[in-house]
Amino acid sequence: MAFFKNFLMKQMLKRQMKGVPEAEQERIISLVESNPEFFENIAKEVEVLTKQGRDQMSATMEVMRKNQGQLQKIMQGKK
Repeated sequence: MAFFKNFLMKQMLKRQMKGVPEAEQERIISLVESNPEFFENIAKEVEVLTKQGRDQMSATMEVMRKNQGQLQKIMQGKK
């Protein structure tokens, strides 16, 4: 079941990243796979804001700014 869930998640992420170089796509997918709870929480926060009437880009930017410190640690390979 986990394999199928990971496969679907990868396909969804790749669709969202059209135009992004393949190497960068794989890097982002790797980050998401290694920190699923963090990225799931980000998605939930974005969803709450969009349900409140914000457009998805603004909601995403707000949530990313809020979680900037943790995101930087993840991108540097630190947890």
